[in-house]
Amino acid sequence: MTALLNVDALLDDLEQGLRRLLRERGIEQPVLIGIRTGGVWLADILHKRLGLDEPFGELDISFYRDDFSRIGLNPKVRPSHLPFETEDRHIILVDDVIMSGRTIRAAMNEIFDYGRPAGIILATLIDLGARELPIQPDVVGQTLTLKANERVKLKGPDPLSVELRQADATPAKGA
Repeated sequence: MTALLNVDALLDDLEQGLRRLLRERGIEQPVLIGIRTGGVWLADILHKRLGLDEPFGELDISFYRDDFSRIGLNPKVRPSHLPFETEDRHIILVDDVIMSGRTIRAAMNEIFDYGRPAGIILATLIDLGARELPIQPDVVGQTLTLKANERVKLKGPDPLSVELRQADATPAKGA
């Protein structure tokens, strides 16, 4: 069984939360960076909605993952693309789903390799709250608590949708 979440409503909440936070912090010219793949799709949409002048950046954190030596290299690795300087810039880092915090840690490590930003705002469409690291989003579209057999997946980019799925309960052979 697959349940769909209303992506437009989540994006509205994310946009409004970002606008409020940028206003509260007095940030006028932030740059957006999306984490591949879903974060890039969301960054593209938020970039248009926020009316930002500079193009948004894309991060592929494959080489920065802390499980790289165990899981190996993703066969679809592409270079990151940041068409702006990060030094002393206010960055909005966008990802689709935050769970453990490890993807965000890897993304921040990569950003700092490009330069030291003035600050990073973390925006995620969905927060699953199962942290292994003390990393919290600043703006969230929706917080979900999943059952052990449930998974959430952003599908896209056109149309963009969020699916809540029941995970296969059948154990793998030899498990």
